[in-house]
Amino acid sequence: MTAMTPGSNLPLNAVRVTVDVAAPVRLDVSGLLLTADGKVRSDADFIFYNQPAGPGVSYRSGGGSAPDSITVDTGALPPGIERIVVTASPDAAGQTFQGVEPTATVRNADGGSLIATFTPPQLGSETALVVVEVYQRGGVWKVRAVGQGYSNGLAGIATDFGVSVEDEPAPPAAPVTVVPPVPPAPPAPPTAPPVSPWLGGATTPAPAAPAPAAPAPAAPLGAGKINLDKGRVNLQKNQTVSLVKGGRPLLSQVKMGLGWEPAFRGKDIDLDASVIAYGPQRNHLDSCYFGKLSILNGSIKHSGDNLTGEGAGDDEVIVVDLGRLPADATGLVFTVNSFSGQKFTEVAKAYCRLIDAATGEELVRFDLTGAEPQTGVMMAKLIKQFSGEWEMTALGDFVKSRTVRGMVKPASQAL
Repeated sequence: MTAMTPGSNLPLNAVRVTVDVAAPVRLDVSGLLLTADGKVRSDADFIFYNQPAGPGVSYRSGGGSAPDSITVDTGALPPGIERIVVTASPDAAGQTFQGVEPTATVRNADGGSLIATFTPPQLGSETALVVVEVYQRGGVWKVRAVGQGYSNGLAGIATDFGVSVEDEPAPPAAPVTVVPPVPPAPPAPPTAPPVSPWLGGATTPAPAAPAPAAPAPAAPLGAGKINLDKGRVNLQKNQTVSLVKGGRPLLSQVKMGLGWEPAFRGKDIDLDASVIAYGPQRNHLDSCYFGKLSILNGSIKHSGDNLTGEGAGDDEVIVVDLGRLPADATGLVFTVNSFSGQKFTEVAKAYCRLIDAATGEELVRFDLTGAEPQTGVMMAKLIKQFSGEWEMTALGDFVKSRTVRGMVKPASQAL
């Protein structure tokens, strides 16, 4: 076994090799398949906890008690793939590699014999790291010790290698006319309350209320379900709106636009919008985010990563084709995370807005009015009723998580 130093390389005497990355703290480990230009072919070449298998490369979780690992089968790699980089990032929100010495152990995946080890030296403020790479040179597969650090987390690595580059930019949303927030009065309760698909429970609307004599500036917190009969709805935290309008067919395709601005001038803020899909028993189906731009057979698509939050309009857009969603996809939770560890106290004007993709009409808007020193927030949820209609509820609940993986459990509890 050889102890490697930065830049050193060794020829591999095994067709299949496994790279374990261990540290005193839990790490997120991933592998990227790169072509000769140093880029992935698509997001399918990003192998990690939420996409654990690809052509010739697989990911295995250590469950927190053992190292995560990437296994490379050089004999099964697609033509044109010349390099596989193995990356790592501390799982805890905002943690750097200061005082943390990760060690990569390369071994024969079949026999288990050790080939090499590598511990990157002198790490500090880095929040992500390219640890080693398996590459081909002159027809021979080799392993190289890298140790290249990034201060902007795995998002920086993903950007460098093309994971978050969008093949087809999302079309711009139609201009929106700003109107005063005047939610309509709650509708009268139906004869039989509709039943929610969630755990067999029932959704009971709030009692009917008389129409106000004059338009109210905003509906009170906890107000009952409303609909779109009177146009765009401005939600407050915990309010629900039924996505139906009298005389119109059910919505077929919607866009969820999410936007934010830095709270301090001249400072970039790198946030990531995601949507997590669940089944009727709050079971996790899949997650769509900057590292996985399309899920559920293309019925949910992500516009790609925005690294600064600067500029007017939506920073990231998620398109949901409600008509093409699998039958068991009955709940969607939209989240925003600070991948680089910045807190939401550094964010201004965060919002989400639901748009009719067919007409460009803004249907619902929720402005986040509070902030907590956390790295994740659940913005809103969409839940499908047995009638086929969808309801949107504003959440605005903060969570300590800088990745979508850490949002899966709290988001399921919010359904």
